[in-house]
Amino acid sequence: MTDAPMIETMEIARPPRNQWLDVWDQFRSHRGALLGAAFFAFILAAVFLGPLIWQIDPTYIDIRARNQGPSLAHPFGTDQLGRDTLARMLAGGQVSLAVGLTAMGLSLVLGTLIGVLAGYFRRLDGALMRLTDLFLALPLLPLLLVIIMLFRDALRSAFGPEGGIFVLIVFVIGITSWMQTARIVRGDVLALKEQEFVLAARSIGTPSRRMITRHILPNVLSPIMVSATLGIANAIITESALSFLGLGFPSDFPTWGRLLFDSTDYLQQYPERVIWPGLAISLTVLSVNYMGDGLRDALDPRIRGR
Repeated sequence: MTDAPMIETMEIARPPRNQWLDVWDQFRSHRGALLGAAFFAFILAAVFLGPLIWQIDPTYIDIRARNQGPSLAHPFGTDQLGRDTLARMLAGGQVSLAVGLTAMGLSLVLGTLIGVLAGYFRRLDGALMRLTDLFLALPLLPLLLVIIMLFRDALRSAFGPEGGIFVLIVFVIGITSWMQTARIVRGDVLALKEQEFVLAARSIGTPSRRMITRHILPNVLSPIMVSATLGIANAIITESALSFLGLGFPSDFPTWGRLLFDSTDYLQQYPERVIWPGLAISLTVLSVNYMGDGLRDALDPRIRGR
């Protein structure tokens, strides 16, 4: 008879569990997501810390060492100009990941802003959603090509050859990939507006700006985080496609897509030149997609509560 009150007291005294610990436990139970996160961390460490160990200039030309296979001096071999493929892979990974992360950030800012404004202010909903539908209806690749051809020279003169094309590609990918985020955020905001805590805050005269920053945005972080992971993968693929078409970075400024494009002429003689950048793109995108799947499941309260 005396044990029951003690058990009840212990249960009452148990501290509430942190929501982010539940998210981490659910994410950790997703083996694919955990493996994807570990591999993506390895890729980041390799491309940003690898050049500190493998200190070979990726632009150095050594005609005497051209078209060599894998060796101790050149683990990934050399290209037609004698440049070290491993050094170019590491340098190209820095550019590709920088483009992916920066373009993803721009896309999230645009998508979140438009989604919140459309969901919270009903008078803006129609116009912003029609704008979103218009961008969704446009053919992506031809639009990218037109924008690049129109503004490439102007940005090169303003930011330099490499800086101009970097700014242009990030801008082009960012303004053509925000639509899904905007639609998802808008739907969540419409649902949140009918919640009791939002209605209570509105009844005491909370300004719209404070309502959005304190009550709306913190509750739409889940879809934003999932969109962020998927946006990185889409940006890397888009940059690779543009570089593969010869409209991205110049050949002396390597990216994974550019390396793939430069290797297609030597596919039959040196197939490994295509394998390395293609494998890097595929595995990076696959790991990021697995991370997105894990985050989606971890942030879903219906799955987390099981």
